Amino acid sequence: MLRVAGLTRRFGDQLALDDVAFDVVPGRMTGFVGANGAGKTTAMRIILGVLAASAGEVRWKDAPLSQEVRRDFGYMPEERGLYPKMKIRDQLVFFGRLHGLSPDLALERTDKLLERLGLAERAGDVLETLSLGNQQRVQIAAALVHQPIALVLDEPFSGLDPLAVDAMVDLLREEVTPEVPVLFSSHQLDLVERLCDDLVVLSRGKVVAAGSVADLSAGSTTTYRLVVDGDAGWLRDIRGIHVRDVAGGTALFDVEDRAAEQVVLQSAVGRGPVLEFAPERVALSDVFREATR
Repeated sequence: MLRVAGLTRRFGDQLALDDVAFDVVPGRMTGFVGANGAGKTTAMRIILGVLAASAGEVRWKDAPLSQEVRRDFGYMPEERGLYPKMKIRDQLVFFGRLHGLSPDLALERTDKLLERLGLAERAGDVLETLSLGNQQRVQIAAALVHQPIALVLDEPFSGLDPLAVDAMVDLLREEVTPEVPVLFSSHQLDLVERLCDDLVVLSRGKVVAAGSVADLSAGSTTTYRLVVDGDAGWLRDIRGIHVRDVAGGTALFDVEDRAAEQVVLQSAVGRGPVLEFAPERVALSDVFREATR
C-alpha cells in the first residue's frame, strides 16, 4: 500500500500542503480531486521524489518510500515529458531501459503497447508528427512500459475525446494488476466517478474528504425516489419526511427521521404495486462542492 502520512510543503510563506494524509490501496483506483491550486500536483511530485516535503513522509508497504522503490513507479505528469523530435518506438524503449528492462524486454513491451493503442504503424514516426491525443497515448505507454508497481497519473485524460479516453481506460484495466495502487488526478468528475473506487478531495492544501466513492456519496444522501402505480400525493401526510416533489406516481423526498423510510415503504406497499424505492445517488460533483465549500 502507498501511504501519504502528514505531508506538509511550504514555498516561502505559502503553505501548499497542510498535513495531508491518505492511503492508495492496491488493486483500487484512487481519484485525487480539487480546484486549481489545491495542491494535487505538489503532493504527486513529493510522492515521486521530484519535490521534498517540509514535513511528513510517503510510505510503501509500511516502510519509508526509497528512491530505489520509486524507480519502479509509473508517472504521467500533467506537463507531458516526451521528446518531440525522437521516434516513438525509440523513446519508449529508452524509457523502459531507464527503468531497468533488458533491451529485448523493453522492445517487446513497447511493441505490445503501441499495438494495443493502435499506433504500431506509427512506431517509426517522430513524436511531434502525431496528433495531441496520440501523443498522450504514447505518454501513458511511457508510464506503463516497465510494468510499474504503482501508478501516479496527473490529469491523464485532459483534452482527450471520448473514444481516446475509452481506449486509455481499457489499457489501464488490462495493464494494472490487483497488486498495483493507482492514484490519478482529474478535473473530469464524471470520469472519476466512473473509474474510481476511492476518492481524496483536496482544498487549499488540506484533505477535506476521503473514502470510497460509494460511501462518500451515500453519506451525503438523504433523498429518496419513490415510484408507485397511482398517485403519490399521500406522501405529504407522512411524518418524518420532507417531500421535494410529487408528479403523479413519482416522488422525491428527504428523510428527516430514518425510521420513516420503512413507514413510507409499508404505506406504499399497502396502497398497491411499488415500482421503485431507492435512495437517489448523489453526483460526485455535489459531493465535491459540499466538501470544498
